[in-house]
Amino acid sequence: MDGGTPAQRLDAAQLGAELGERATLVQFSTAFCQPCRATRRTLGEVAAMVDGVAHIEIDAEAHLTLVRQLRITRTPTVLVLDSAGEVVRRASGQPRTADVVAALGRAI
Repeated sequence: MDGGTPAQRLDAAQLGAELGERATLVQFSTAFCQPCRATRRTLGEVAAMVDGVAHIEIDAEAHLTLVRQLRITRTPTVLVLDSAGEVVRRASGQPRTADVVAALGRAI
């Protein structure tokens, strides 16, 4: 997972859901994206394992303004936010569980 762009901060209003107490995994998906389904499972499992971590999935096609603002160019794209909503990691493609857990380590 790559580092986030400095000073990128997201809040519950932009994401349409509450941020996690310790960190948030934000997934941008599209309806026909096969890797998005596997990513949803992986992120959901990690969020369930780690207290205070939320998983928010966003339909990229329904949120084009946010997609453009964040320069999302493919799905799935995963952003790891710290407790304040700052993007600390970013990755495109289907992540491995170990990579998600390691990225969370930077956020928590």
